[in-house]
Order: sequence, then structure tokens, then C-alpha cells
Amino acid sequence: MTSSEQFEPTDPRNEVVSICQDLIRIPSINYGDRGDERAVAAYVVAALKEVGLDPEVIISGENRVNVAVRIEGTDRSRPGLVLHGHLDVVPADAEAWSVDPFGGEIKDGAIWGRGAVDMKDMNAMMLSIIRSWARTGFKPPRDIALVFFADEEAGGVWGSRWMVANRPDVFAGCDEAVSEVGGFSITLENGARLYLIETAEKGIHWMRLIAEGMAGHGSMINNENAITELAEAVARIGNYEWPVRTPKSVQELLEKVAEVLGEEFDPTNPDLMVAKLGPAARMIGATLRNTANPTMLEAGYKANVIPQSASAVVDGRFLPGLEDELMSTIASLVGEHVRVETVIRDKALETSFDGPLVEAMCAALLAADPDAIPVPYCMSGGTDNKALAELGIRGFGFSPLKLPPELDFMALFHGVDERVPIDALMFGTRVLDDFLRNC
Repeated sequence: MTSSEQFEPTDPRNEVVSICQDLIRIPSINYGDRGDERAVAAYVVAALKEVGLDPEVIISGENRVNVAVRIEGTDRSRPGLVLHGHLDVVPADAEAWSVDPFGGEIKDGAIWGRGAVDMKDMNAMMLSIIRSWARTGFKPPRDIALVFFADEEAGGVWGSRWMVANRPDVFAGCDEAVSEVGGFSITLENGARLYLIETAEKGIHWMRLIAEGMAGHGSMINNENAITELAEAVARIGNYEWPVRTPKSVQELLEKVAEVLGEEFDPTNPDLMVAKLGPAARMIGATLRNTANPTMLEAGYKANVIPQSASAVVDGRFLPGLEDELMSTIASLVGEHVRVETVIRDKALETSFDGPLVEAMCAALLAADPDAIPVPYCMSGGTDNKALAELGIRGFGFSPLKLPPELDFMALFHGVDERVPIDALMFGTRVLDDFLRNC
């Protein structure tokens, strides 16, 4: 399937490519301490109003904008579904890219640009599907709360977190949610194609390590050097080998991999099966254990002055139920002279790979790809589903893409030369449309 194929006039695949390009060309960059979704939100609003919908613009802070609209279903007695995406993207160093990161260029059969996979491709799918429904008067089987959040790339403070705290009415009557980073394919060495549906997410605990010592002249002996104390703590954390703790979702995935390859699965050494996953092994391997990676250092102001304090930031991620283990291990590694402060903390999630919603996902994938093998997986990062869980909403990652076997998909998230194959985007739009019509 290619972008040159012709479809029925109301088929959402007719415009998904152009919408994805348009969204990429609006640089809704989130710098962490500031962001601006106004322009991209205006585009979304205009796209929905053009087909007769009445979206609500919800301003949560300076330049921070969320968009929501309710799509009425045929059976109002059923709980609704939240279909959500985020409008912001991380920054891009244009000099490191081979194309303009905000050009939305089509090259080598793919759409290139920041947000192409995180997550303006999914946003384009959702918009093109909902627009096609509005043009034909189609109503889904249940209510859909279509929501585009601000600020996901910086923890959702002005997006999903703010919306859950201040506008829970937007999600009223909904008990399930679907969003990014799931439903994509990986191809095993024997050609079997697995589609990973996200049923779990690691929790987040970003920490600041602070060491304090005695300030002094750089030429003198100083046994209370804050930088030395901090550096040793950071090295211990960075070199620590975290024990394997396989969550249910990952075990189910690896057992299926073993079955498909005709091999034995050794639960005492799951890394052996992770190695069979090709480029996806980096991300799946991180979901077999807690992790903590030092990411930032700050100390000193002059070459010959020993500073009184030094600090570092550590990105901690914990598996469901294992936050206490993460923090107790960190405490033992930093020692008594370094204190630990929380920068950002968010929960881990895990749900089961069953129920009518999962069945509808699997059916839609198999309808489009009869060789599809749907499996659950745990995401090493996080999504806005964490915030929705506060309302008791069960969340999944289902942004379906049939990917080329050689593509290192996970490296594209926040990476240089981010891109989404057009054929994958077309496939995903068809699958997502089928799923939403039958869930």
C-alpha cells in the first residue's frame, strides 16, 4: 500500500499523510521549562470544525493548550473510550539532521520530521479517521472522548495532569483509553511478525543527588570535596547491575517469542530471549529490571575553587510494584554523605492482556495482516495514560504500524532523523479505523 493509491473519497487514508506533514511543520516544541501548543492546537481545532464538530479549547497555562471533543456513540449505556494524543514534541538540533526537522519532507518512502513517530503520526491518524466519520455521519459503538494534550514531554503538568485535576468532566463515563507507542510490529529472525500492544509502563522517579563539602582553594588538600563525593556516588549508580524482575507483560511477550521461534524459554535468564528481538531488545531489556541512569551534572564556578556543593540528576525507572526497591537501592549506593531529592515521580502501570478492547485490537490487526501475532509488552518510558489512571481509566498503547524489518523504530523516538514510513502510516490508519468502529 502506498501514498499514491486511490481510496473512496471518505477513506481517512486519503488525507492522513498531508495532515501528518502539516502537524510536523508546526514546531510545538516543549523545552521542559516552557512550551507552546497554541499553533498546533489551532490547526487541530480548525480540522475538527471544518467537518462540523465543536471542539473545546482548554487553556491550562501560558501558551499551554489542550483540545477535547466528544464523539457520541450509538450505545450511550456503554462506558466511553478516551482516544488521546499529545501535541508537543521534544527539541531537535537541526544541524544534526539530514533534513529540516520541521519540514515534513517525504523522502525514501517516509515522512521525516520531529514528531513523526512521537506522536504526530498517531494524531494524524486520529484526525483523519474522525473527519471521515463526520463526513459520512458514522457513529462509533461507544462514546469517544477525543483529547489532544499539552506538555506530555515534560510530565503532563499542563496537559493530562492538569486536565485530570481540573477538567475530569472531559473523561466522564470513560473506563478505557488508547494512545501512543503500541501496536507496532517487530520481525523475528524467522520472519514472524509480532505486534507489540502496550499493557504496562515503568514508573518514573527522577532524582537530584546533592553532595555538600568544604569549599576551598584548588591547590590545597581537601578531604571533604563535594565533587569527589558526588562523582563516586554517580559512578556507583551508573555501574550498578540491577537484578532481573520480569513483569507479567514481559514474560508473556518472551514466552510467545520462544514459542514462535520453537525454542525453550528460560525464566531464570530472560535476556537470552530478549536478544532475539533485534533493535527492540534495548527497550525490552530495560523492562526486565529497574534502571537508574545519571543524566546531568552541575558543580563549581572556577578552575581553582573547590565548590561547597555539587549535584547530579538521575533518571530512575521502576517496574510495577518495585519503586521501594529502586529507592532503597539508590540510598545504599549514594552513601551517607549524599542526599536524594525527588524531581519528578510518576506511577508504574500494568493491566492484563485480555477483555473486549484487547480482542478488538487483535481482530483489527489480523484483518489487515493475517500473519500478525499480537502480544503485550511493557514500555520503558511513560505516556499520558498514567494521569488517566487516577480516574480509574485502564490504558493501552495502540498506535498500529507495520514496520520494515530492518527499521530501528525505538531509536527514532527523540532521535535524529525521526521518520515514519508512509506505508506504515496507511496501514495504521486502516487498523485504527477498524478497531474504533468495532471496540
